[in-house]
Amino acid sequence: MNRKKLVMTAAAAAVLLGLSACTSDETDTASETTTAVETTATSGSSTTEQAEESAQHSEADVMFAQMMIPHHEQAIEMSDIILSKDDVPADVTSLAEEIKAAQGPEIQQLTDWLDQWGEPTQPEDMDMDMGMEGMLSDEELQQLSDAPGPEAAELFLNQMIAHHEGAVAMAEDQVENGTYPPAVDVAQTIIDTQQQEIDTMRQLLDPM
Repeated sequence: MNRKKLVMTAAAAAVLLGLSACTSDETDTASETTTAVETTATSGSSTTEQAEESAQHSEADVMFAQMMIPHHEQAIEMSDIILSKDDVPADVTSLAEEIKAAQGPEIQQLTDWLDQWGEPTQPEDMDMDMGMEGMLSDEELQQLSDAPGPEAAELFLNQMIAHHEGAVAMAEDQVENGTYPPAVDVAQTIIDTQQQEIDTMRQLLDPM
């Protein structure tokens, strides 16, 4: 009798162990499935948010990007001219290098946004020099290119102050009227950075 009870107890224990294992496997599987669903949902939500953010851009954002690209390109061209000369004060060459380092990546970012929005890098049938404050004429660029080192340094600072003031004005308009948050952030960065550089350039001009 006791032996029969032992056999039955062992059989019952085996059944319970089997049920426990099945329950554990089902729980693990359910947990993995839930995690996968949550991960997919999070990824999908992130993609949706990015698409919605991109859709927020306006005509003001497009114009800001299209006009700031050539404006920045000219600032880099001016910097390259001064960096190619001898006898330019170290403070001036250092400033020119900082301008190139800051504005090159901004050009790429603005270009990427226009591509993302399906917009051209510049408006059709529009002279990009028109309506952009601070842009140098071809004659002014040639004057900078022809000037000897020390004279070119002073000319560069005066020209770049006016150029930066134009960029700041354009950026302020973007901060006021833009709707694409990342573009507004870049505009604010331009305001902060270039206003500091304007102050520096005015200080450099004092002893000249």
